[in-house]
Amino acid sequence: MKKIFLSVFLLALLILPSSAAATWNAESRVGSVGKVVVEKNSLPAKLQFSVVETSADNSETVTTNVVQISKEDLKYAGNDNEVAAVITYELGQIINGKSGKEHLRAAAKALLAEKLSQENIVNTAANSEFVKNKVSLGDQKEADMTAIDLMINAGYNPLALVVVITKMPGSNLETILGTPANSERAMSAFDYLSYNYPAKVKAGYGCQEYRNFLAYANPIVEKRNQSKRLAKKYAKLQEKIKKNRAKSLAQYKKTGGLSGWDATYTVLHELSTNSEK
Repeated sequence: MKKIFLSVFLLALLILPSSAAATWNAESRVGSVGKVVVEKNSLPAKLQFSVVETSADNSETVTTNVVQISKEDLKYAGNDNEVAAVITYELGQIINGKSGKEHLRAAAKALLAEKLSQENIVNTAANSEFVKNKVSLGDQKEADMTAIDLMINAGYNPLALVVVITKMPGSNLETILGTPANSERAMSAFDYLSYNYPAKVKAGYGCQEYRNFLAYANPIVEKRNQSKRLAKKYAKLQEKIKKNRAKSLAQYKKTGGLSGWDATYTVLHELSTNSEK
């Protein structure tokens, strides 16, 4: 009887882990992981998370207190660390005032178009796809760095963000060159981590996607470390970025959910509206 009981017990030990793994679902983890991120970072407690079928649109989060998380982005999350990466990226966009920036850029372009003809080279350059892509990448990098700070404070492995970025679809050029998808953005996040949280980078992240990224990143880091000029430039840039990220987060907390960019746009919008009356 004891042998039968022991056999059943051992069989259960073998079966349970695989069953637990099979029931893990990224979408179902958003609420729990999001709550940890909010509490550990002392973000507004009223924030709620909602998984959406479309791209996340968090332009109204300041009034709705709802942070949208795209179901499409969650496809690239394989554990809670990676779910946290997806969540904190969206929070990073909100904290850094993505919506406010876009409003101000649109207003500036409209003013430029009003003053200049459509054929004017300055107006054409301002509305080019190249400029739009560069601006978008810059916003993504800023959000990534804020996401890293939030993940660190919440106890999640920030290298998961690098992994999620490289899991997402990249460009055809990256495929041809054999570099990781979204390599520039991933390298930006990795550089921020390496400078501000070297112990986390040293601890590593156990998956093939991360090993593939390191094969790309390590030669870049080695080349930089061998050059005093490049190393000095890197340190100066990271110090500037660190201060800006801390300033954005402090502003967001101080106002209870309104970024500096959102606040600036609100003031300018009110001034322009009043002047029209």
